[in-house]
Amino acid sequence: MKYRAILLFGAPGAGKGTQGKILGQIPNFIHYSCGDAFRNLRVDSPLGRVFVEYASKGQLVPDEPTIELWNTSILGLIATGRFNPEADTLLLDGIPRNPRQVELMNDLIEVKAIFNLFCPQLDKLVARLQRRALKENRLDDANVDVIRARLDTYKRDTRAVLECYPEQVIHQIDSTQEPLLVLLDILKIVARIPKPAVSDGSTVYSLPPGTASSP
Repeated sequence: MKYRAILLFGAPGAGKGTQGKILGQIPNFIHYSCGDAFRNLRVDSPLGRVFVEYASKGQLVPDEPTIELWNTSILGLIATGRFNPEADTLLLDGIPRNPRQVELMNDLIEVKAIFNLFCPQLDKLVARLQRRALKENRLDDANVDVIRARLDTYKRDTRAVLECYPEQVIHQIDSTQEPLLVLLDILKIVARIPKPAVSDGSTVYSLPPGTASSP
């Protein structure tokens, strides 16, 4: 069975993380930030070193390690009871990031909606990222050159993700508004998405060998 998913999409600094954290507080919505997952890795771990190498240049981590981390994280949420695939919807922030990742995830997620947080003002995105760097000490927002490299990567690789999905699931959201107004625009659409039909409990989700089950 595929996981139900909503994609929070947009350029770096568009507000995906802000909206994802808020929406993730709503029952049955689970926020997953790809960037946060990488930043939470130990920097001396193999995958942590890969992240530092690419993020310091404003580049994306290669596809296979990215999908591996996502899959491991989601299975961990299931095993600990924090994500119930029958009843919950994933809010995916920062993944998939290119058409290749869309292909790799096609058998894993069923995308119900994509919220494209667009911000045509480049200077506004740069300013947001610089403020975030000061607040959160984020390596991938460290300086203007890295920021502009990330925005170029978005234009070159990530924006094409929208072409991989039907137009009817894509919703354009003006992210230059105040965060509250952005949230209201998203909630109006979320309210129209059909809720999952929860089974009577007969469905069984099997985890890979060695994965702990929830207590």
